[in-house]
Amino acid sequence: MGGGLSSALNAAKTSLEVNQKSIEIVGNNISNVNTEGYSRQSAELSTYPAVNFGDFFIGQGVKVANVKRDHDVFVTNQLRDKVVEYGLFDGQTRSLSELERVFNITEENIATDVDRFFDSWQELSASPSDLVLRDIVIQRGELLSTNFNNTANDLLTVQENINDSIVSKLEEVNSQIEEIASLNQSIFNIEIRGQMANSARDKRDMLANDLASSLGAESYENLDGMLSVNLPGGLPLVQGIQPMSIEANTSGASLNLELHAGSVVRPLNENLLGGEFAGLIDMRDNFIPALQEDLDRLAYEISSQVNFHHASGYGLDGSTGLSFFSGPTAVSTTPPAPVPADYANAARSMSVVLADSNQVAAATATPVAPGDNRNALTISNIGETYLVDGIDDFNSYYGKMTSRVGIRANQNQLNLEGSQDAVNQLENLRDGLTGVSLEEEMIDLIVYQRGFESSAKFLSTVDEMMQTLLTVKR
Repeated sequence: MGGGLSSALNAAKTSLEVNQKSIEIVGNNISNVNTEGYSRQSAELSTYPAVNFGDFFIGQGVKVANVKRDHDVFVTNQLRDKVVEYGLFDGQTRSLSELERVFNITEENIATDVDRFFDSWQELSASPSDLVLRDIVIQRGELLSTNFNNTANDLLTVQENINDSIVSKLEEVNSQIEEIASLNQSIFNIEIRGQMANSARDKRDMLANDLASSLGAESYENLDGMLSVNLPGGLPLVQGIQPMSIEANTSGASLNLELHAGSVVRPLNENLLGGEFAGLIDMRDNFIPALQEDLDRLAYEISSQVNFHHASGYGLDGSTGLSFFSGPTAVSTTPPAPVPADYANAARSMSVVLADSNQVAAATATPVAPGDNRNALTISNIGETYLVDGIDDFNSYYGKMTSRVGIRANQNQLNLEGSQDAVNQLENLRDGLTGVSLEEEMIDLIVYQRGFESSAKFLSTVDEMMQTLLTVKR
C-alpha cells in the first residue's frame, strides 16, 4: 500500500509540474501574439514507464517530452517563392517612378522643345533678316540642347541612385547571412541534446524570407537541422556554419557585385541573382541603357539633319558650311545616311555651336537676298518630314520612349500589387496554421488550469490517505 501511495504521490507531483509548464507555454504564446514570425508552441506529453506492483502495472505519471512549434513546410516554401517575386517588382518601383519624372508627359518636355525649335525657324522664314528672330532660333536650340543634356544626366543619376541602393543594402544582407550561419550553430548545439530550438528556428525562417526577397535566395534544411542558403544560380550563401559575403567592386562609375567565399571570388550578374537585387540590376543594366541609347539616337538625328541643311545654306554675312549643333553632319538624306555606331553620349554633349545670329543660314544662295527664306523653310519642315528609320518623326520617336516608361511602370505596379496580395494571403494562411489564436490559447489555459487544480486535489487526497494510514499504524 505504501508503494502504491508513493507512486500516486509521484503521479500527482508530475501532473502538477506538467500543467504548470503547459500554462507557462500558453502564457508565452499569448505574450507573443503580435511578434512577427512567431510560431505557436505547444507541449508534447509522454507517460513515465509503468511499474509492476504485484499483479498490476501502475503508472508513474506524465512528463513534458518536448516543446514543439507549429510549422508547415509547404506553406513556408510557397511564401518564400512569392516574396522573391515581390522583391523583384519592388526593386524596380523607385527607379521607374524616377524615370516617369524624367520622361514626363506634361507640357514641358523634349517634344515641346523640338516643336518650339522648328517653329522658331518657321517664324524666321517670315522675316529672314530680323536679328531678333535669328536670336530666338539660337535660344530655342540652346533650350533644346539643355533639355537633352539634363535628361541624359537624369538617366545617369537614376543609375547612380540604383548603385547607392545596392551598396546600402549590402551591409544588411551580409549581416543576415552571418546571422543564419550563427543560428545554424545554435540550433545544432541545442537540438543535438534532444531539445527544440523553436525561437531560433523562427528567427532563421524570417531571415531566410528576407534573403529570398532581397536576393532571391533558395533555402533547404539538411538532415542535421542546418539551413543551407543558395543564390538562384546555385552559388552558396550559407553552408552549415560557414557564411559567405557579397561585396561591391567599384571601378570608376560602374559597380559590380562579387561573391566572396573564402579565397574564391565570383562575379555576380542578374542571372545569378533574384528578388530586389535582380530588379535593381535589370533597371540599371538593361532598361535605362536602352532609354539612353534611344535618347542619344534622337539627339543625333536632330543634330545631324539640322547641321546638314544648315551647312548647305547661307547666313546674312555670307557664311556657309557651318554646323548649328555640335556633333555630326549628315552627308545625305535621300536615302537616309546610315547611323554610325558612335552616337553614344550625343544627348549629353549636344550644344549650339553657332554664336553669331548673322550666321544663321536662312538663305540658299549668295549673295543673300533680303527675302531669301528658302533654307529656313526647309529646316522648319524637318520636324515633320524627316522620319527616324523611315517610321517616326522626332516627336513620335520620343513619344514611344515616354510610353515605354509609362507602360513598364504601370505593369510593374500591377505585378507588385498582385504579388503583395499573394504574399498577404500566404502569410494569413501561415498565421492560421502556425500563428497564435487568443481564443485557442484561452481554452488551453482553462484546460491546464483545471488540470492543475485537479492535480492539486489529487495530491491532497493522497496526502489524506497517507495521514489515515499513519494514524491506523499508530
